Amino acid sequence: MIDKIKELIAEVEAFNAKTKDEVEAYRIKFLGQKGIVKQYFAEFKNVANDQKKEFGQVINALKKTAEDKINNLKSELENNEVEQGVYGDLSRPGEPVNIGARHPISIVKNQITDIFSRIGFNVSEGPEIEDDWHNFTALNLPEYHPARDMQDTFFIQTNPDILLRTHTSSVQVRYMENNTPPIRTISPGRVYRNEAISARSHCFFHQVEGLYIDKDVSFADLKQTLQHFTTEMFGKSKIRLRPSYFPFTEPSAEIDVYWGLETETDYKITKGTGWLEIGGCGMVDPNVLENCKIDSTVYSGFAFGVGIDRIAMLLHQIGDIRLLSENDVRFLEQFKSAL
Repeated sequence: MIDKIKELIAEVEAFNAKTKDEVEAYRIKFLGQKGIVKQYFAEFKNVANDQKKEFGQVINALKKTAEDKINNLKSELENNEVEQGVYGDLSRPGEPVNIGARHPISIVKNQITDIFSRIGFNVSEGPEIEDDWHNFTALNLPEYHPARDMQDTFFIQTNPDILLRTHTSSVQVRYMENNTPPIRTISPGRVYRNEAISARSHCFFHQVEGLYIDKDVSFADLKQTLQHFTTEMFGKSKIRLRPSYFPFTEPSAEIDVYWGLETETDYKITKGTGWLEIGGCGMVDPNVLENCKIDSTVYSGFAFGVGIDRIAMLLHQIGDIRLLSENDVRFLEQFKSAL
């Protein structure tokens, strides 16, 4: 009988379990009220006196071995449950990575920046909350100038000298104040105007404005720069410049690119002409240079501005400008493959 108990001790030592239920069943088998250990203790009275000492020692060894084994297995399984709770099922196949998408405004802005950076333009940025000097006065728009009415402005009520910028030309003023010619910079950013929101217009939108100042800069330089931009951006090299008026440039012009009439959307956005206005341009007014402490008798320059939102709508055939700011995930997911 002693040899049988020793075999049971070896069996307990070799036992392993994967679940708490298996451990509990094994505990009941050995340590329960009707378990193996209790049965052998009950047989103690039938053992010969000369064997009782060894028999008792072996039974106690079996009981302790079973208790230690069961306690160790319970601890291991509990530790595994804690680890699985923190990290999940480590054997489960990994979830596919959900690829994010750039916003169409960011896509187009980066494309424009790349085009101009290749011909020597750097990027300058400035505050969206601007003062009257940088947004208007320095740009040849003194107080009560009628052209201020062209830009419906959001003013800060507590301080009428502070406003939300209506164009990124204010960034160009700041750049000219802190840098000497030659200057070649573009200023992308968000601007604000108090306009009714519709499918074609919004109270905030995005612009990229460019500025080039050096000696002997001419209107021909401006046209060639715009020609290069439209060819690189749209793959269309046919442009036209229509006379216009901007207080900070003289002469001034509207920039049109021939988009064509291939789709119904083309007819809609070009109003059936095939020509699409993408921005404005002109030679920097000498007053603007003087306001920024640049000698207008030595230096000349040109400036231009294009709307990022309108270009994004063109390139991606977006029919409603409001989609660009509503953060509809279904809309944004369409641009996952874009750079």
